[in-house]
Amino acid sequence: MAGTGVSIQLTVVDLDATEAFYAGILELDVMRALTARGAPEHLTLKRDGWEIIFVEEDAVVRAHPALGEHFEEFPKGVGMTIHVAVDDILETYEAVVEEELEIFYPLETKPYGIKEFWCFDPDGYLVAVEEARS
Repeated sequence: MAGTGVSIQLTVVDLDATEAFYAGILELDVMRALTARGAPEHLTLKRDGWEIIFVEEDAVVRAHPALGEHFEEFPKGVGMTIHVAVDDILETYEAVVEEELEIFYPLETKPYGIKEFWCFDPDGYLVAVEEARS
């Protein structure tokens, strides 16, 4: 975690689906991390002193078997929202709709002038997508 102020690890079912959503649809700089021998494959998203690490749930449960029952007990993303700014919100919204991801709040212009929509990523994490400010 050197050089990073905060690091958050999120478990996902499929790294490819996660990469397709965050790197493909949202066009964020998600990278496959180089891993040490025996360490699980994972994705990283670094920005402004923050880092989100995406690791497949199966790998986490293999390393920490006691967590397995907790993953079944507590749905992913409850109480947490990831906020993301994109350059072309209409194109992003259409891509989310095309992929048939669940829209929580449809695309609208807020009273304060920002366009945004909320959706769930492939693992059920809530993502608030807003138009990047010029």
